[in-house]
Amino acid sequence: MTRKIIFDSVFPLLIKMINNLAGRSRGGLPILLQSMNIHFYKYQGTGNDFVIIDNRSWSLTSLTVDKVKFLCDRRFGIGADGLMLLNPKTGYDFEMKYYNSDGRESSMCGNGGRCMVKFAYHLGIHRDKYHFLAVDGEHEAEIDGDMVNLKMNDVRGIIEYDNDYILNTGSPHYVKLVSDVMDYNVVDKGMEIRYSTAFAQEGINVNFIEPKKSDEIIVRTYERGVEDETLSCGTGVTASALVYHHNEVGYNDVTVITKGGRLAVRYNRVDDNTFTDIWLCGPAEKVFDGEVEIKP
Repeated sequence: MTRKIIFDSVFPLLIKMINNLAGRSRGGLPILLQSMNIHFYKYQGTGNDFVIIDNRSWSLTSLTVDKVKFLCDRRFGIGADGLMLLNPKTGYDFEMKYYNSDGRESSMCGNGGRCMVKFAYHLGIHRDKYHFLAVDGEHEAEIDGDMVNLKMNDVRGIIEYDNDYILNTGSPHYVKLVSDVMDYNVVDKGMEIRYSTAFAQEGINVNFIEPKKSDEIIVRTYERGVEDETLSCGTGVTASALVYHHNEVGYNDVTVITKGGRLAVRYNRVDDNTFTDIWLCGPAEKVFDGEVEIKP
């Protein structure tokens, strides 16, 4: 009995000592010897859904792969295509840090960026034009009613590959024209391309498009990191719209139909390989918020 009392009284002190030794740079994540309760928010943009955490106090400086996978798991966690941290960043309104649902930090997410802007607005960060930093560099954005318009980076270079197209819109994308895209086996065909010899190591997102009108297309996307079809992919929609231009040069405005809703991509086509002033436009909405326990 005496030994148990001594252990119970000393154990919390040991935890504190170990956490202090580990260091908490800028209020960072302590060693998870105890469970943590984290307040989270769930947002979606045309069905592309995300767990978002306000990290302006630097309560989280890193997340393990397993913890991100747990939070994004649709059966045991919250459920999402990805997870984002809103971090403070000098000279910007915020920094966006993005993780795929497989737990790994990933490249730019267009719908995620639009949801992050709406989240910032709900946190009280109100701007006529937002200026934030993501993994692929600086971005501008603006809120117009229910719509969030996100400026993407310029694209220079589209590669023709086996009668299809490859380009990078913040994330690498493969674009393939098909007929009857809504009946197409996107998961099997997307996986086949994504894990082919040319792309298996780094991975690539695979988009299947079907033209409907001169300025309207349907897009379905198999996303690496999620390793499944998502209801919408912002960088994929952008890549598909650049490939399927309706004006040879100058201003293009392409409506894109996804399984999760409608988006618009507006841009200036300079020539076959140069695209500037690219804007991804569509809705972004809060779904719910709550607290989740992360166990050690």
